[in-house]
Amino acid sequence: MECASFGQQRGRSVKYSGIMRIGFKLLVNDKAKFSALLIGITFAVFLMAQMTAMFAGILNRAYSTVTNIGATMWIMDPAVNTPTTSFPLPDYLLDAVISMDGVSYAVPLFIGGAQVKLADGTYQSVNVVGLDDASLFGRPQMEQGNILDIYADDAFLVVDDSEFSKLENPKIGTTFEINDHRGVIVGTARVAANGLNGVPTLYTTYNRAIQYIPGTRFTISYILVQAKNDAAIAGIKRQVENLGYLALTKNEFNERIADYYTYKTGIGTNILLMTIISFIVGLSISGQTFYTFILENLDKFGALKAIGAKGRELVYMILFMATFTALTGYGLGIGLVTLVISIAKSLLPNYAAITTFWNLALAFGMVVLIAGISSYIGVRKVLKIEPFDIFRG
Repeated sequence: MECASFGQQRGRSVKYSGIMRIGFKLLVNDKAKFSALLIGITFAVFLMAQMTAMFAGILNRAYSTVTNIGATMWIMDPAVNTPTTSFPLPDYLLDAVISMDGVSYAVPLFIGGAQVKLADGTYQSVNVVGLDDASLFGRPQMEQGNILDIYADDAFLVVDDSEFSKLENPKIGTTFEINDHRGVIVGTARVAANGLNGVPTLYTTYNRAIQYIPGTRFTISYILVQAKNDAAIAGIKRQVENLGYLALTKNEFNERIADYYTYKTGIGTNILLMTIISFIVGLSISGQTFYTFILENLDKFGALKAIGAKGRELVYMILFMATFTALTGYGLGIGLVTLVISIAKSLLPNYAAITTFWNLALAFGMVVLIAGISSYIGVRKVLKIEPFDIFRG
């Protein structure tokens, strides 16, 4: 009995593999239709992946301040949506947070904008990050110079990123004017992520930042907190909430930023619309082309039925043909996206697109859906074929 069962399974697999080979030959022998299918799916995948890669790059840039500072908890005004649009916090809040149960330490952070007057007399907008004077918590990684030089008179660190050239590629010792104050570059630094707003970034001490950049009577942009352990985080959040403010972990702050750009700006809506349009274009091209391919090969499917092929076997054949085409188009589309992003980044330093697991998975899911709908269109037509109609014609 076991031998008979094994023989039946083997015979079934051989039969299905033969059907698949026939389907493959039917597909690739019609080079025009096969090329049209591949081109349609490839460019649909390219557009879908490119759009979502651009959005992922925008979010990655939007997270840059949170990523570069590296604090595990951020305390802010509840109205804050992005790190660069902070609302000043009162000084007493810092003292209150330091004394809270579960807090290991807490430091102030200043983030603000300023105008820098360069040596040639031109002005350039910059972001200024003021680090806690005592700990310099959130300091960037130094490329040139010593971090301790930030305590010197008028000292600033400049971030060497894609916006570095907008400050005329300053070197250590370069002087400039910032809000009628003298500034000196004492070092260059490197950060994990570039900013979104397209302006250079300067680091200095907290007290120098609030002295050089005019503001309201409250000067703390954020309070950075390190909890004693993970269990203490919930208690810190409740205590901060009782004071009327918001405490978020790093991941929660990033989610808040992502929600803002996705739902409260036109960026997320426009990219979603373009992704849907790309899907519809790919589906219409592949569906129509696949349907035409089925119509032109009805006689072959009818002949297969006449020599004993079952409807189930023909369904497997069509599913194989659609899946093979979709996966091939997916691979070509992702390869094209990777090539375009690589070339664009080498030529355009500010280009923000990145490929991530979720946008690859989204494109793959939509390709599977395209393959499924195309298969359904073909299956419906093939299952209605009667062999005598083919031979009678």
